[in-house]
Amino acid sequence: MAKRQKINGDQKHTMINNILQVYLENPNSALNFKQVSKRLGIEDRAGKDLARLLIEELFRNRELIESNRGKYRINPEGQRYQKSVKTHMTGTVDMKQTGKAYVIPDDKSGDVFINNGNTGKALHGDYVSVSLFPIRKGKKREGEIVEVVRRNKTQFVGILEIKKNLAFLIPDNSSMPIDIYIPKENLNGARTGQKVIVAISEWPDHSQNPFGKVLQVLGKPGDNEVEMHSILAEFDFPLTFSKATEKEAATIPADIPEREIKSRRDFRKIFTITIDPVDAKDFDDAISLLKLPNGNWEVGVHIADVSYYVKPGTAVDDEAYQRGTSIYLVDRVIPMLPERLSNELCSLQPHKDRLCFSAVFELDEKGKIYNEWFGKTVIHSDRRFAYEEVQEIIEAEKGEFAAEIKVFNTIATALRGERFRKGSINFETQEVRFKLDQAGKPLEIYLREMKDANKLIEDFMLLANRRVAEHIGKKHGNRPPKTFVYRAHDTPSPEKLQAFVEFIKKLGHKMVLTSNRSLAQSFNNLFRDIKGTGTETMIETIAIRTMSKAYYSTHNIGHYGLSFPFYTHFTSPIRRYPDLMVHRILQEYLNGAASVKEEVYEPMCDHSSQMERKAIDAERMSVKYKQTEFMLDKIGQEFDGLISGVSKWGLFVEIIGNKCEGMVRLRDLEDDFYYLDEENFQVIGQRYGFQYKLGDKLKIRVKRIDLGKKQMDFALVS
Repeated sequence: MAKRQKINGDQKHTMINNILQVYLENPNSALNFKQVSKRLGIEDRAGKDLARLLIEELFRNRELIESNRGKYRINPEGQRYQKSVKTHMTGTVDMKQTGKAYVIPDDKSGDVFINNGNTGKALHGDYVSVSLFPIRKGKKREGEIVEVVRRNKTQFVGILEIKKNLAFLIPDNSSMPIDIYIPKENLNGARTGQKVIVAISEWPDHSQNPFGKVLQVLGKPGDNEVEMHSILAEFDFPLTFSKATEKEAATIPADIPEREIKSRRDFRKIFTITIDPVDAKDFDDAISLLKLPNGNWEVGVHIADVSYYVKPGTAVDDEAYQRGTSIYLVDRVIPMLPERLSNELCSLQPHKDRLCFSAVFELDEKGKIYNEWFGKTVIHSDRRFAYEEVQEIIEAEKGEFAAEIKVFNTIATALRGERFRKGSINFETQEVRFKLDQAGKPLEIYLREMKDANKLIEDFMLLANRRVAEHIGKKHGNRPPKTFVYRAHDTPSPEKLQAFVEFIKKLGHKMVLTSNRSLAQSFNNLFRDIKGTGTETMIETIAIRTMSKAYYSTHNIGHYGLSFPFYTHFTSPIRRYPDLMVHRILQEYLNGAASVKEEVYEPMCDHSSQMERKAIDAERMSVKYKQTEFMLDKIGQEFDGLISGVSKWGLFVEIIGNKCEGMVRLRDLEDDFYYLDEENFQVIGQRYGFQYKLGDKLKIRVKRIDLGKKQMDFALVS
């Protein structure tokens, strides 16, 4: 009999999900704890004992039935099985260029695959009802879209084509797999070849394509302004602020009343700096440093007090909420707030008094927190630093304010180390940046990595976000926590996680799934082991795809990726509306107010999450466009690349150094007939067995560039 051991909630939840997934994928097989452990990659005795205990508990709870002594099957009458075989569900469509789609369920239980013949009249982002097919062993959940409950959008951007008897829009967005027919009387003066905005007017039952009308002519394809405006229009982002918003912002006084300053904690004589990108104009955050008599340090994280200037019910606030976030395209920022606020009154500019909402901590150099305080402040920044300047000071250990920056870096490094020890996952991604000429044409692409200067600021922002969330979210006595806005990040779905673990195992790596912390440690060990290897990009890409997406909610589930039980966004109210919500709620609670209403704030969280996802998609589209534009004059040139994806159509190859991605089509590989081995992320030659797999390095030649579709075709050199 196994010795009964203590199992915390984290371990139990993770292990039960993984164990049940094994049984669900093998509904007709009777498996004992050793067989289940092997499939989960559990090799240690303690992990196997834990699996045995949980299997026995699942049997007692009627989720499993015993077939033979010690061997169990999934119980067809159990709750988990019934949930997996339900016949209908609702969710959001993720449409692919090929016309196939995935529906993301409301309950985040795992994506449902929809073949291109079963999508009906659904489009990308639509909220739909799905009829589910019976589950098949080893296969993804599949279904058919039977109803479009709610359209995500009805306006699309693309190039107009006018033929003799008809006109149609070829959409820019690859997630829109069909053209829109436009009757001649609905052209609104548009000419063939122009980039236009079209609204769907109807979609008759007998027609495979929707009908629409031209709303606006944007201009000539390839012009930088036209293309950037096209991206914004594609995602329904406004190009300008309303007149009411601009007028209201212009009337906000710049002078800070003396009575307001006296009502706040004064940091104007304490050393304070900002650290931002070299081209930044909106400075959300500043940090201050003061040596205390007891030898500890007082670190202030000072955030622009947007709530002082932007009041609920105003035109500025209404438009900020609708926008939800600032958008960072390659060549411009589309701010959430008018420039007078984002770049002037709220921006924490050097040598100027500025109003802040601050989180102030007493820490030692090992990152241990002794005291904390939250409240309204006034600051006066001593210096505006760019990340590159601070990085030079850290590396050289000399320069302006080098001693203070060294203390900041020492504490930040300690906070980071503690975070990783507690299970935070160390994702280090490279950001694609461009050097542009005056017309917006890309002259150079370079990759910006997170260095110590970036991490320094990140760690203090994470500290403030975490401690603010804990201050409100932690239970005090018998009173339930008050409603708050959290940044939530769920655990990976068992299906995606299991697929990742199986794939990693084939490459000789192990993952431990006994708890969230052990899993996070496995991820970090994996990232360390693959650093600098040919599989680094491949594995990190698949790992990120395995993760759930973070979102805003009043329901706290913690932040899995950071391993924080409580987490919010407090530090960027100039560019994120949820941070402004957090500031307002936090101040109410500091004033002793009762809990705000969850039913008011949860829809606001949902809207903010949706706008954030749209902004991310728009930003990615602008990067893809500029990468494609950069490669226009490089047809025939050869580059080293890595296989970044595989499909039945071809190999996606990412050029080393600039991350420009194109496709080597399988039909162009003339030495063999290649087929997709999806499970192992590779294509295999049918006659000779040669393999091209994710992460392989090869040399390509640029074959064709389609700027309109933002697509690049490559030919294999070797």
